Amino acid sequence: MVKAIVGANWGDEGKGKITDLLANESDMVIRFQGGANAGHTIINEHGRFALHLMPSGVCHENIVNIIGNGVAFDIQKFITELNDIKEKGLNPQILVSDRVQVIMPYHVLFDQLEEERLGGKAFGSTKSGIAPFYSDKFAKIGLQITELFDKDHLREKLARVLEIKNALIVNLYHKEALDVDALTEEVYALGQQIKPYVTNTGVVIRDALKAGKKILLEGQLGSMKDPDHGIYPMVTSSSTLAGYGAIGAGIPPYEIKDIVTVTKAYSSAVGAGAFVSEILDEAEAEELRKRGGDKGEYGATTGRPRRVGWFDAVATRYGCLVQGSTEVAITNIDCLGYLDEIPVCVGYEIDGEVTKDFPNPMDLEKAKPVFVKLPGWKCDVRGETDFAKLPKEAQEYVEFIEKEIGVHISIVSTGPKREEIIYR
Repeated sequence: MVKAIVGANWGDEGKGKITDLLANESDMVIRFQGGANAGHTIINEHGRFALHLMPSGVCHENIVNIIGNGVAFDIQKFITELNDIKEKGLNPQILVSDRVQVIMPYHVLFDQLEEERLGGKAFGSTKSGIAPFYSDKFAKIGLQITELFDKDHLREKLARVLEIKNALIVNLYHKEALDVDALTEEVYALGQQIKPYVTNTGVVIRDALKAGKKILLEGQLGSMKDPDHGIYPMVTSSSTLAGYGAIGAGIPPYEIKDIVTVTKAYSSAVGAGAFVSEILDEAEAEELRKRGGDKGEYGATTGRPRRVGWFDAVATRYGCLVQGSTEVAITNIDCLGYLDEIPVCVGYEIDGEVTKDFPNPMDLEKAKPVFVKLPGWKCDVRGETDFAKLPKEAQEYVEFIEKEIGVHISIVSTGPKREEIIYR
């Protein structure tokens, strides 16, 4: 059986914890898209982990963790992260698809140079090379990981690619051209480091399916960052939807039986783009930001403050719809215990009319939030594991959201630790 864990919103919903939690019941965890441009934070008996490329099953030594072919694979960050995990006493089983493509040093460089060039109109990129990587992948000038193992082939291909890259570096960005020999040596050396982990994961996954193993697909970011269905152009460069798990992992789509979509009890977002329920009062926003998560609402990859807002039922209902959610996990409800009342966005006003349907990006820019206010519970619920023992107002808050989004909330997270969880 294959279960996917994906985000309903803008990312940062707490998917890492939910994946770590559900990995207990799984035999295999697969990252199927994205790169090291977003992090999943996990806290368990082994410590605190900010994972960027690693599948969130790495804390379980009995689980096979796979980097799927759909990932933007940064070898250096993978090696650094693996070493950090091993230093904490873990020795995870990790396999890397022999079809995965590699983030090259010039992808990171182009990401940085383009954000500088755009200035005030920049996309708010993490400058991890993701957009240039996927541009090259679909322009058919990317490098699959096995191409790094043959130095002559590698140099020949890099020479062709650098004809294009150096023309832009010199003439558009006015920087010094890259040297093909130095780049070949650097990338070949990285390839040798990663070679022991690379295998035909398609065969491994198909064998697991035949054997009836439980497989968990782990997505990065959320529905609003999908390039087709999100807040384009302020999106990521790979599909964030569960449906892409079939492609990015190499699994028949009919094998995905359960889609757990994760949302926060409020909203948060990193980067630019429409964010209708955003708290615009900075003092009010900072108060929620400080209380959010286990170390506040600051990016696991960048450390930059996240934009925060009230729960957006319009965006979340849409996010669940495009994901094909079969159940929802709601996180960070413990962060709201300080509030007398809690606004929830239940509609968008666009050109004087109120809608509950999530609009296209052009109309979204004009949308204003329509709020209802629910009573707060004014106490600390962190660590509670019984839904019936939550304050009545907290129960009603979850039930109200469940009714608004139209999908059963099966999991309520009451803190960042693995055991701080309620099953409904």
